[in-house]
Amino acid sequence: MEQNYSNYTDEDRKVWKVLFDRQIDNLSKISSQEYLDGLTRIDFNADKIPNFENTEQRLQNYTCWKLHVVPSIIPVKDFFELLIKKQFPATTWLRKMTELDYLEEPDMFHDVFGHVPLLTNDAYTGFFLGIAEISVKHLDNEYAQELLGRVYWFTIEFGLIRENGNVKAYGAGLMSSLGESKYSMTNEPQKFDFDVKTILNTSFRTDIFQDKYFIIDSYEQLYNCVPEIEKELDAMLQLQS
Repeated sequence: MEQNYSNYTDEDRKVWKVLFDRQIDNLSKISSQEYLDGLTRIDFNADKIPNFENTEQRLQNYTCWKLHVVPSIIPVKDFFELLIKKQFPATTWLRKMTELDYLEEPDMFHDVFGHVPLLTNDAYTGFFLGIAEISVKHLDNEYAQELLGRVYWFTIEFGLIRENGNVKAYGAGLMSSLGESKYSMTNEPQKFDFDVKTILNTSFRTDIFQDKYFIIDSYEQLYNCVPEIEKELDAMLQLQS
């Protein structure tokens, strides 16, 4: 598959602009600075739907990752095998104006606006790659995939980070959601220091705002914890067997 850029409609361009403008105003106050810097590096703006070819050229200057076009959510096996190749699976379709605030499955705004800016960060992509390599070792083990899914969920999708003494958001599910990004900064959900064992033992729901978030101290912390994730995962798998 490929991105058929000429197929985007006036409504698509309006949707991208509305989502971008309202979210960037929100994120300028609550987002990780590294994410905001990534937006600049990757040259995303409100007036132009990202062209994957141009985006990949910019990624080459930082981490050499690429975008792999997919129609929708793909199987776990395919997802992580693409990550090992430094290819991030991304959809090219955009939600409708009537669906600005909720979709049942991720669209391009989530996949690209939410994820791609941090693909310019070496430590973040190193963590991404490390999780993928562990997952591929356990593709036939549903319990292992469930546990690794928790790590992915509470970091890549809904992670928080401390920057200059303040808690900021960086997970793609927060970057692309006006409602949940604001909610994550309130006192209503519980917030915990990042801890591998705790995350592996924490389930989640996909149909509600999260009631728990985990806070990292740096993207290097994520990258450096990959061996611990594998160690703790192996221990939990041994207990189950």
